[in-house]
Formats: sequence, structure tokens, C-alpha cells
Amino acid sequence: MTLTGPIVLAVLFGALLHAGWNALIKSGRDKQLDTALIHSLGFFVALPVLLWVGLPAAAAWPYILTSTAIHLGYYIALAGAYRHGDLGLTYPVMRGSAPLLVAVGSVAFIGETLSATAWLGVAVVCAGVLTLGLSRLSLHAGDEAQRRRALRFALGNAAIIALYTVVDGLGVRASGNALAYVAALFLFDGIPYLLLVLWQRGPDQRGAALHYMAGRWQIAAIGTLASLGSYAIALWAMTRAPVALVAALRETSVLFAAVIGTVLLREPFGWQRALGTLVVVAGVVALRFG
Repeated sequence: MTLTGPIVLAVLFGALLHAGWNALIKSGRDKQLDTALIHSLGFFVALPVLLWVGLPAAAAWPYILTSTAIHLGYYIALAGAYRHGDLGLTYPVMRGSAPLLVAVGSVAFIGETLSATAWLGVAVVCAGVLTLGLSRLSLHAGDEAQRRRALRFALGNAAIIALYTVVDGLGVRASGNALAYVAALFLFDGIPYLLLVLWQRGPDQRGAALHYMAGRWQIAAIGTLASLGSYAIALWAMTRAPVALVAALRETSVLFAAVIGTVLLREPFGWQRALGTLVVVAGVVALRFG
């Protein structure tokens, strides 16, 4: 398994999709409801996909069920991070801390081996992503208490991301079809979180929550398609290249997030984020040739 040029391009496109649906959540008034809506709508996309491609192999279902449970924690932490911090801070910290954990997990649980250059590439991508996220402009945005809460959510979510990435890397290889695997995952993982969110709102706020989602479902559907497409690309790539390298390459989504955050969400961009961008690009080159 090698990280070929076409796989690199596919994963980079998936990274753009991933940054896009995260920006949709950040741009909304209610991050928790937007997160729940985007992923619960996955049911309506995943069902026809499964009818078309068929179910994944039986060996994949334990991984799908485990990943579904892990993703519930991911959505909770994701909404919490975006509630307390801006996209330019929380997104890079979440995504930039995970690849090294994924690399360690892929060696320990999947049995993959990485060259010294590949390890260097993973580490450099992580360093670049964290440089982008921990830029002085990001750190000076908001009050200290809010920033610390955002970082706690983001760092916790990094561990969750690493865990479900390793689980899904194993699962998609057992499934026989990456699209069938991701469709089965999306069939189940959004609804439980939506029900949890509505339950947390209580009877007094539930009507307002449903009204909010009724006004957001069309733009949320775009996020749903981007989320499913992004993860399908990543899982497909994991059947053809080492999980750790695909996971690290996918985190170049932070570059797209930085641009989206600056251009559309009016978040600041400074020299340290520019430096982080260059470091990430250097890491991608090392991954490609590692």
C-alpha cells in the first residue's frame, strides 16, 4: 500500500469538503443543533446509497457499531469546541493533535509500518496544523475562560478522532466496499445525537429547536453531502494506503478551514498562520515521498 499521486489528490479534495461542512456549523447561530442536523440528515442520504451498493460484509458490523458510539462523543465535543472558540483555533487543534495518535494506533492495532520519512511527514503536518491553530491572533481572540474551555473540548476530541479513525480503518478493510461502510455508518450515527440534543433542550425549548432546524435543513443538507463525501474518500484511501498517512494528509483540511474562516467568517489571518501553512505543505511532501 502506497500513497500515490491520485490518492493524494482525492484526499485533498476530501479535506476541502471536510473544512466546508465544519465552516457551515461555525457560521450558524446554534452549533449544537447544526451539528445534529447535518449528521441526522445523513440517514436520508445513506439509505438510498445502501440500497444501491448493498450492505457491507458481516465482518465490518462490529466496527460500524463501535464507531457509531465513538462518533456520538465526537459530535458532543465538536459542538462544545465551536460554542466556545472560533473555527481558526478549535478546528486546527482538534485535527492537528490526532494524526500522531492515529500513527501510533495504526502501528499497534493494524500492524502497519512507517518509514522514517513518513513519521517525519506525520509530525510535520501536526506541527503545521497546530501552528495554524495556536497562532497569536487565535490565542488573543475571546476571553481566557472561553479559550480554555474551547481547547479542552478540542484536545479531547483529538483523542476521539484518533480512536474512530483506527476503528474505521480496520472496519473499511473488512467491509469489502468503502462506500457501503460509510453509508452504513451514516445511517446510524446521526440520529442518536439528534435525539440527545432535543432531549437536552427540554419541552420548553424543543419547539424553538425544531423551528430553527426547519429553517436550516437546506444548507445543512449541503453539509451532509460534504461530510459523507469527505469521509467516504478518506476510508476509500485507507484501503489503498496506510491509515496513518491518509489520516495525516486529511488534516490539510485545516488549510482550507483557515481560508474559509478568513474570507467568509471574517476571522483574522497573520504571519504565524502563513508559517503554519508552509509547514503543513512541507509535511504533505514528506508524506507523499515517505
